[in-house]
Amino acid sequence: MATKRKKISINKAQVDSVVKVALLGFGTVGSSVARVLAASKFRGVELTHIFNRNPAKKRSSDAAKLVPASVVWTDNIDVILRSDVDIVVELMGGLNPVEGWLRKALAAGKSVVTANKQLIAYRGTSLAKLAALHDVYLMHGAAVAGGVPVIPGVLQGLGGDQVTKLSGIVNGTCNYILSRMEGGADYATVLADAQQLGYAESDPAADVDGHDARAKLCILSRIAMHAELNPDEVATQTISSIEAIDFSYAKELNCTIRQVSRAELDGKLVHARVAPMLVPLASPMAWSHGTQNMVIVSGRYGGDVVFSGHGAGGEPTAVAVVSDVLAVAQGCKTVELPVRKREVTGDFMAPHYLRFVVDDKPGIVSAISGALTTVGANIDSLLQRRGYPKHRLPFVVTTEPSLTSTIEHALASIARMDCMLERPLCLQMLEAEDKAE
Repeated sequence: MATKRKKISINKAQVDSVVKVALLGFGTVGSSVARVLAASKFRGVELTHIFNRNPAKKRSSDAAKLVPASVVWTDNIDVILRSDVDIVVELMGGLNPVEGWLRKALAAGKSVVTANKQLIAYRGTSLAKLAALHDVYLMHGAAVAGGVPVIPGVLQGLGGDQVTKLSGIVNGTCNYILSRMEGGADYATVLADAQQLGYAESDPAADVDGHDARAKLCILSRIAMHAELNPDEVATQTISSIEAIDFSYAKELNCTIRQVSRAELDGKLVHARVAPMLVPLASPMAWSHGTQNMVIVSGRYGGDVVFSGHGAGGEPTAVAVVSDVLAVAQGCKTVELPVRKREVTGDFMAPHYLRFVVDDKPGIVSAISGALTTVGANIDSLLQRRGYPKHRLPFVVTTEPSLTSTIEHALASIARMDCMLERPLCLQMLEAEDKAE
């Protein structure tokens, strides 16, 4: 381990000499970071090392043409850890083996910049403590919403407020799929297009089932509401059950459908959920299309603040990464406020959209109404579009505001009715006066 090297302290930055940077990962984002650094020529910042599997192949790629010839390419992480680099930029993702590498980097006095949302969601607090112990930085501005400066905006711009609620669209893949379906495309076709364009992985479960957005919601809850949540306890719901008919019914309700991540502080409890939800057309979230991200942060004193922009893609994410690198290089200290572990529930008091597909026969609506009445929920409206066969009829019931758990309890009995051809679909409906109870 090199012993004579400059350390970037969180108390005083060494801005009068070169800050050396190593990249872990030279994929879409990593190559974009290298390109931004090469094109911008930031004074005092130098890319010196790149770690990646099969470095010879990466080095000969078109993406590497702007990488300085002096950069050391390696597939041996120890080369990075034993080097005199000041900042390790991690863009590989996942927990293992990345967590172990970054812990060693921090312990060796190297600051870390990462876009790894799973790592920060699950290990962010302990890694931050390790960074503080060794008087270096841990920065993760690109972990949520890519190039949209949500994290620095909340930390620096809203640190003086008491944030009580946040909601938003933080997964570009799901937003691309659902906004395309809003225009009439079917789920399977749009998913295939998203995979072809590189927006979705060959196994899209992390995106469409809400796990990616869940990690981001936990990060936002920590920095905005100072609430530490266990990601595994946050309720998620897949978007794969959404069909074209749901957008037709949503339009009749002056809504559209988006994957929404929402959290609300309620004393020592946090209500949190990631799921497709009906969003009023008047809401800013309904205006977000394609891979755009949007986050709405609600504070006790400052009211609502909206962050919006391109949340996916190599270059937007690279902007956030490089901004963190510059902040570290210049010794920019972030606001630090105490974080407390909180219990979490997926329950919200809200109207609900219930879509049923039935073999039509007399008494179905009465039976559904009875099941809802039994748990204390009331029907607000019933929608039935013409043109569908009686033996496979989709129709929708909306409820007055009720706890999600109450509606789900009623649906458990409704799903067992002989007339039901599919499992009923239940979506929360957002409205301005939504509140958790």
